[in-house]
Amino acid sequence: MPSRVRPLSAGELAEVLDRIDSAESGGRAAEPNDVRAAVRHFLAVLTQRAPGKSVEVRVPPYAAAQCIEGARHTRGTPPAVVETGAATWLALARGTENFARGVGDGRIRASGERSDLSAYLPLL
Repeated sequence: MPSRVRPLSAGELAEVLDRIDSAESGGRAAEPNDVRAAVRHFLAVLTQRAPGKSVEVRVPPYAAAQCIEGARHTRGTPPAVVETGAATWLALARGTENFARGVGDGRIRASGERSDLSAYLPLL
């Protein structure tokens, strides 16, 4: 769970994002370990900035995290769920994507109270 994972250092994050950007600009898929590291980093940052257990943010197959104060979830489906792919999550975290636009075009599935993460993004 990313809340137990420390965010990357600034230098580590820069290196990972540079490798991801380089691969994508060259028409290649980024290394899964780099994508996983970046996804987990930004989920960890989100949980630090918005601690709580009322929203579960899922970025399959890489990670999921609970955040934002409110009704605590301990079993089953949490009161609110946000799910998206890694590329969209990284774009949201980096500020190159808009949450409402992602929900509108179906790249982000958000349901439940407090599932709008706009106030917490970007995370850089």
